[in-house]
Amino acid sequence: MDQLMAMRAFTRVVETESFTRAADSLNMPIATLSKLVKALEAHLGVQLLQRTTRRVTATPEGREYYEKARRVLIDIEDIDSGFSAAKQQPQGHLRIDVGGSTARDVLIPALPDFMQRYPAIRIDLGVADRPVDLISGNVDCVIRGGALTDSTLIARHIGNAEMVTCATPGYLKQHGIPAYPQELRNGHKLVSYLSPMTGRPFPFRFNEKGETQELSLTHHIGVNESNAHLAAAVAGMGIIQTFRYAAGNLINEGKLIEILAAWRPPHYPFYVVYPQNRHVTHRLRVFIAWLAEVFPAAVKG
Repeated sequence: MDQLMAMRAFTRVVETESFTRAADSLNMPIATLSKLVKALEAHLGVQLLQRTTRRVTATPEGREYYEKARRVLIDIEDIDSGFSAAKQQPQGHLRIDVGGSTARDVLIPALPDFMQRYPAIRIDLGVADRPVDLISGNVDCVIRGGALTDSTLIARHIGNAEMVTCATPGYLKQHGIPAYPQELRNGHKLVSYLSPMTGRPFPFRFNEKGETQELSLTHHIGVNESNAHLAAAVAGMGIIQTFRYAAGNLINEGKLIEILAAWRPPHYPFYVVYPQNRHVTHRLRVFIAWLAEVFPAAVKG
């Protein structure tokens, strides 16, 4: 038995709660991974995993072994990285998750620079507004905006996006231009962004006398994907509040007009987030450093 490989197989099963996902993440046949785990259990003389039709969980002995094995694997990777990082370009596979408009308008336009700097790194980009589970989804990092509540993740602030409120010239000609935020209650049609997790609309936010005010307004249409959300506004369906980086070109082209500029809401923070219980590889380190370098300027729009 290759004990080091068996430890890697076992820890990935615990983290993903799935033999299939663990095998995929290690690029090995599921039969090989299963054989490694069984050999490890036989070697230790204890049952490490409980298997059901829906999920795989660690036994108490398995949880204890996982914590110790994870530290050993991290130490080994640190030793290897210390010798190899200075001698060679980072390489390997990065799995990154990002929201729709952030991917389209910020990350993807900047990525050619990263790929030119680090040609040996291969990227799989998951694009969706719905947050993913970094552990079970086998994702190296995600780019997220707004408040972060998961204390099991490490988050690094990488920039702030300006928010704008806008609508098409046709809509404003028909319905009038609101002079202050409360006028949005007076018969205006609103295009709300719906939380992909809860389905609830995000409130329109405005800065009044240095304080953030939230208006919970009844929307005309709600959309739970950022690119479609912007498209609904461009189609003349109502007033939208979105990122300047998403709407900036449309405003410059006259397809959208910014309104209520004196009450612009506070900037929206963005973070790169990754699991705290997973070793930060050399390739992930350089990606995070690159994001911190290019994201602040790219997100300004």
